[in-house]
Amino acid sequence: MKNISILGSTGSIGVSTLDVAGSNPSMFKVVALSAGKNVALLKEQIEKFKPKVVSVLDKDSAYKLGEMLDSSSQTKILWGVEGYRDVASVKEADMVVSAIVGAAGLLPTMEAINAGKDIALANKETMVMAGSLVVEKAASKGVTILPVDSEHNAIFQCLAGSRREDVRRIILTASGGPFLYLPLEELAEVKLADALKHPNWNMGKKITIDSASMMNKGLEVIEAKWLFDVDIDKIDVYIHPQSIVHSMVEYIDGSIVAQLGVPDMRGPISYALSYPERLLREDHALNLFEMGPLEFIPPDFDKFPNLELAYVAGRKGGTMPAVLNASNEVVVEAFIAEKIGFTDIPRVIEKTLSLHWQKEISSIGDVLEADRWARDKATKIINELKG
Repeated sequence: MKNISILGSTGSIGVSTLDVAGSNPSMFKVVALSAGKNVALLKEQIEKFKPKVVSVLDKDSAYKLGEMLDSSSQTKILWGVEGYRDVASVKEADMVVSAIVGAAGLLPTMEAINAGKDIALANKETMVMAGSLVVEKAASKGVTILPVDSEHNAIFQCLAGSRREDVRRIILTASGGPFLYLPLEELAEVKLADALKHPNWNMGKKITIDSASMMNKGLEVIEAKWLFDVDIDKIDVYIHPQSIVHSMVEYIDGSIVAQLGVPDMRGPISYALSYPERLLREDHALNLFEMGPLEFIPPDFDKFPNLELAYVAGRKGGTMPAVLNASNEVVVEAFIAEKIGFTDIPRVIEKTLSLHWQKEISSIGDVLEADRWARDKATKIINELKG
């Protein structure tokens, strides 16, 4: 029996994780959950899994949740930053699933590592913002970080049993999103509803927009650098519209090892939770005879400049990836609010990066300061665009 705590239980990854845990009650026990303001869904999760403790975004949400729960409930309700930290470090947990979207996941994930919990990592921003600090802290605490993102989970599997010095390069696959075949000159006219129509994956708004702009893949390139200790120029991106090959590893003898599966996050979640074992899952077996041809297309950096911006930030290192991530979060929020156009997304990010005076990071404080600076600067740039 493995006890798990889930940061971000009401998001798409959190919901899928609970589905895996609920389907395997003899293997997993949910001891803690954190969410934002979706207390209605959290109430249902509490009633089904009966965790010891939960945390929500603020005191008002905590009060509302308490009013909704039956008086016999034994679940302790917390809120705010301290509440998230308590969920991340709860004594009973063997593993913490880090599934909070965005920079908000950094501090709780670090708290879990400090507490010596193994991490099932779905929050790529933790590695993007503070990869060097995370890797160092995990090593000092004896913590194992198991990737949940389908691409990194695939790489993890492709590397199993092989020597890292035999790796020539890592190949991350990308669906290409909803605008893969849209002409470049038409991107300026796309609307929010268009960007939210992902062809293969069912994800939250933020990640779906990132997929449409290819920033999601850029962040994954930086994440892979830290997860697998590989130079960023040995990480390539291939567009693979079918989303069946989740990623590949090429070795020095020319062999390429690929991991295939249906586009369903419950697969990589299951592997991360059960590692080094595998869960029996007959409901999502891949039928290659029904797949048809599998395509691989080089990415168009002119059409998707966010991918190139991520490579640039990843090569520079230091505070640059944190600035990249923070400015992207600001512009995506503005695009979702329909304050800016789709092609404004890379323009604002590029200008924010160009104005940043890079520095090396030696503490989480350095990361958070860069994050704050980038949010302020990107917001000002957006306001100038609107003016």
